[in-house]
Amino acid sequence: MYKAVRARLCALVCRARSARRDAGMVTSEYAMGIVAAVAFAVVLYKVVTSGQVSAELQSIVKRALDAQM
Repeated sequence: MYKAVRARLCALVCRARSARRDAGMVTSEYAMGIVAAVAFAVVLYKVVTSGQVSAELQSIVKRALDAQM
């Protein structure tokens, strides 16, 4: 009986270990995530450095610095 319990316990532990190895992202998913993040950063940079947005941001900062309390 001891051998049967031990074999069953070993099977459960081995199954749990194999499940843990499959958890998480694979390298290709990390790469796609990094590419998406860089693409978003480039788009955001282009928007923030455009003339109209840059002028608005400068206007907001100037009004904040000139504010009287």
